[in-house]
Amino acid sequence: MDRKLKIGVFGGYRGKTMIKALLHHPNAELVAVCDKYVPVLDKVRETAAAAGVEVALYESFDEFIKHPEMDAVVLANYANEHATFAVRCLKAGKHVLSEVLPCETMAQAVELIEAVEETGLVYAYAENYCYMQHTFEMWKRYKTGEIGEAVYGEGEYIHDCSAIWPSITYGERDHWRNKMYATFYCTHSLGPLIAMTGLRPVRVVGFETNPHECMIKLGSIRGAGIEMVTMENGVIFKSIHGDLKREPSSVNYQLYCTKGMMESGRLPENKKFNIYKESDRNCVGEWEKYDAVSDIAAEAREASGLKSHAGSDFYPTHCFIEKILGNEDGQWSVDVYMAVDMGICGILAYRSALAGNIPMEVPDLRDPAQRDAYRNDNACTNESIAGDQLLPITSRTEYLRDIPDEVYENVKQLWIEGKKA
Repeated sequence: MDRKLKIGVFGGYRGKTMIKALLHHPNAELVAVCDKYVPVLDKVRETAAAAGVEVALYESFDEFIKHPEMDAVVLANYANEHATFAVRCLKAGKHVLSEVLPCETMAQAVELIEAVEETGLVYAYAENYCYMQHTFEMWKRYKTGEIGEAVYGEGEYIHDCSAIWPSITYGERDHWRNKMYATFYCTHSLGPLIAMTGLRPVRVVGFETNPHECMIKLGSIRGAGIEMVTMENGVIFKSIHGDLKREPSSVNYQLYCTKGMMESGRLPENKKFNIYKESDRNCVGEWEKYDAVSDIAAEAREASGLKSHAGSDFYPTHCFIEKILGNEDGQWSVDVYMAVDMGICGILAYRSALAGNIPMEVPDLRDPAQRDAYRNDNACTNESIAGDQLLPITSRTEYLRDIPDEVYENVKQLWIEGKKA
């Protein structure tokens, strides 16, 4: 392709990071943005104008998707709606970069994979925690083989969102975050481990901690989620994520291998990287400890000015663009099969928790023969999708209760006033 890729963004609030990346990327051009909330579009107009770019703005997705000469779409809309809109975009002939999460149900996972296969277009998953300085370094160093094959890994994403709940749910009872069960948002903790090793999950056991009263008072009944995942070669990964009490947030990864191990620092020291390489003698080896700094597309990343999520928000968009163009950095783009592997572990882990923490088999949806069993599987906690397959919002049934409207009205008022909870 001898021209810049023309890309649109659906969702201007979370999408503001992708918008900044596109406005300054040498191989892409931001052409359109869609959001139902007009003040967000006004902000997009200002941001684009400051970069000397005029962007078409839409309130309707149906009009947005018909924008002329748009090669690709970044999906930064609500996290439980990505798969359905990804399928629509693919069938409209657009490459897709999807924000977290890839799908809400097993049926959507099947439909998404088949849409990618049928269209032959690029689908990429924007799991930005794979691209933090320390996790990206772990990914690259693992590929060298210098510490052997994976044996055991841990991923941790602890983020107490209670204070910011008004600004991210707006007091909406049906907001996806208030419908989210404990293990749904699993790919920040599990995703980097899957990406760096390239291993496929085959079995998962899920757990949920007791829901926290401070979250229930804000309209959300769920605990933190824990997944114990067995991979195709017997490796075990532990993933934990949710609103546990600590400040600052904690993002941490450890990977033990046959010839050593790697580990990351915790936020805010998100560049800290340690690697241990064992010698020919048991229990004798050397450590390397340094601040990891990514060496890909440094100039373009700096031009974007992106600092959110430790600068990792730039890389999913960059690698997506480079994958479409067939360039070297496209190798780091997370494809649809790996994305679905990351996401359905959380879906199936919740079923495990509901069933008393029994193991659940994770299908390989690369195999068409395994898809039919899940083609009509819409079980989730969202009644508009689940229908008669609706699941309870928490596996800790003693915490189930009706939340009065005044709870959401209070949260909405805090949002309007710009206050934290």
